[in-house]
Amino acid sequence: MNMQISKTPIGLDGIPAAETVLSHVDGERGELIIAGERVGDLARKTGFEGVTARLWSGGTGQPIGEAAVRAALGAGRERAFARLPDLLGITRGLSIIDGFRAAIAGLRAEAGLQHEATIVGAFPVIAGALVQRVKGNDPVAPDPTASHAADTLSMMLGRKPDAREAAALDAYFVTVCDHGMNASTFTTRVVASTQADLFAAVTAGYCALTGPLHGGAPEPVLEMLDAIGSTERIKPWVDSALARGERLMGFGHRVYRVRDPRAGVLKGAIERLAGDGTDLPFAGEVEAYIRSALRIKNPDRPLDTNVEFFTAILLDALKIPRQAFTPIFAVARAAGWTAHAREQQRGGRLIRPSSAYIGPMPG
Repeated sequence: MNMQISKTPIGLDGIPAAETVLSHVDGERGELIIAGERVGDLARKTGFEGVTARLWSGGTGQPIGEAAVRAALGAGRERAFARLPDLLGITRGLSIIDGFRAAIAGLRAEAGLQHEATIVGAFPVIAGALVQRVKGNDPVAPDPTASHAADTLSMMLGRKPDAREAAALDAYFVTVCDHGMNASTFTTRVVASTQADLFAAVTAGYCALTGPLHGGAPEPVLEMLDAIGSTERIKPWVDSALARGERLMGFGHRVYRVRDPRAGVLKGAIERLAGDGTDLPFAGEVEAYIRSALRIKNPDRPLDTNVEFFTAILLDALKIPRQAFTPIFAVARAAGWTAHAREQQRGGRLIRPSSAYIGPMPG
């Protein structure tokens, strides 16, 4: 039996699959650029509507302003709320994560309307309705005049958020709205490259996001912090976990070889949100010790803080249920997915990589 042994890099590491003007990740320098701006600078100067305007302008090649995006998303949320009985019809008995997948698969094009706004506007309405249903409550109607972040929190929590809460979620949305050719964005672009519609492409992107290796579900970070429990337990708990070869949640990244730049942005957002009202001081102690322990254990393999660590703390501080963490990630990332899908449809080829066959050959 003849076997072909491949030396091809597996996982497409370092192999460009598309040209894009949307975002760039530099893992060696710890840098994320979205639409020409470093993520930290972008989070300081604009909100979700502003970064979405930049992404959609880049994806479509047609300029669109922040005010137009704000109006389009407000109208999109209203339309989604009107369609909730249909969208939620097949979600009975499903978890929030699975129900969200089923509901967004039911979205469809509406004549004369911007599909991107239909999708991005619908995501927080669906997520909020699923969270309220778990609580035994009716869905909360959106406010088209509110910001996307503030309205998302209102529909999730069943109350109007204060300005600091809305600003914190807005910073989170900006920080995670796009991130190069990650798995869900690549999935979205593959589907879009077949000239399937935006709705199919984005649904596929969400399905990829639900996988635990993607990073869309930071609940394990909170479980780790719960297990550690107190300052005096940090060292023995972490040392024991490392001795057992366990993965420490919120550390290490497929691309970054230094600290994930998004982690610092989210840490700042948490500090501005509540100060003493969060677990940030304790989490900061945990982060500091884990970083030092990992440097000692793996001096030649950098493992540093990633976006999941402070995402978990921020979303928990905002009282968003843990089972809704993946959908809330998708609410933000939908801006990037729709932009990448448009960019791919506009100028990209059908994505059709080859494989390295290592099976038997005929005699």
